[in-house]
Order: sequence, then C-alpha cells, then structure tokens
Amino acid sequence: MDLQTSAEHKQVHQASAFRWLSFAYQGLTEIPYDTILMQTKTLEVLDLSYNILDENPARLGRLEKLSTLILDSNNYTSHVKFPYMPSITALCINKNKINNLPVFVEEIRRKFPNIKILSMMNNEAAPSYFNGGSLSQYTDYRHYVISQIPGLEILDDTEVLEKERVQARKTYRLQQSNLSSRKKDESSRKRTHMQRKADTIIRQ
Repeated sequence: MDLQTSAEHKQVHQASAFRWLSFAYQGLTEIPYDTILMQTKTLEVLDLSYNILDENPARLGRLEKLSTLILDSNNYTSHVKFPYMPSITALCINKNKINNLPVFVEEIRRKFPNIKILSMMNNEAAPSYFNGGSLSQYTDYRHYVISQIPGLEILDDTEVLEKERVQARKTYRLQQSNLSSRKKDESSRKRTHMQRKADTIIRQ
C-alpha cells in the first residue's frame, strides 16, 4: 500500500468513526447493535431516547469510551440490567417505567461506579412536581439517591449540594441503625420465645 492509498484509507476510517450517535425518535424495539458496535473504540455519547426499548443493553459494555447514555422516554423498568461500564459518567433515563427506587439505584451504583450525572425525572420512583410528588417525597428521594451514590454531582436537573450530602448521610445512617436495632430485637424475641418453649417442654 503506497503512501497516498494509506492516507486515503486513514481518512475513510476517520470519517466513519463517530464520537456521538443518535437513534432518537426511530420507533425502535431493539437496540441497533450492528451500527453501534462499529464504534467501540470511539463512541462517547449514545442517544436512544424516544423509542420503545425495554431490552437489557448488555452489549453496550463493549463501548470502551462511552461516557453518556441517553435512554429517555422508553419502557425500561427498575429491573433493567446494565453491563459494567466504568466509563459512564452520565445517564439520562427520564420518563420510563421505573417504580422501585432501591432496586434501580443499586444497579446504577454497581454497574456505573464513576457516574456523576443521573437524571430520572418523570418516573414513579422519582417523585417531583412533574408527576404529583410532594416536596417531602422529592426531598427524601434525593437524599436516598445521594446516600447510595455519593459521587453524584447532578441529580435530575439540580446540582447536589454539600448540605444535601450531609443530610443524606444522617438520614440513611439513622435508618440503617434503626433497621439493625429492629433485627436485633426480633432475634432476641425469637430466642426468648424458643427458650420459654423449651422450658415448658422440660417441665412437662
């Protein structure tokens, strides 16, 4: 291959290498992996919003540089399973069918360990003004998410403040402490009940 041919080949390759791809508003029921996975070395932003997707996006884990994933207005639930992707720093999954906050947040925490921006507005699990949630519900929702994903910098459309981090740690540390206390009390009651039962059997 001469220098000119080599240069032309390089230009063609660079022209077909994308950092950003959008498949929004395509009515997709399946993720178009054939096209997406041609960009495993270069793709940084992937927009799959406003489709009819609900499949687990397992093969997206091959996108080494993907930092932003946009899944707004699809049919994803709390039980969606993501691949492990330490490159992801931003996830938008607004207006889906997420209704179990602890399950969903645990998945995000484990699979996207470096996430900084999470937007999940207009989901049942994210109560706010937009879907009829009260201020106290919205505040509790934010505190819970912040407590579970301490590296978050922006939740929905609002920056995470230091005072929120402090309150989130206090609130959910207290709840964890109360849960541990209840478990100990239940265990103690069970042991007492079993001891009384054993004493009764012995006396008989």
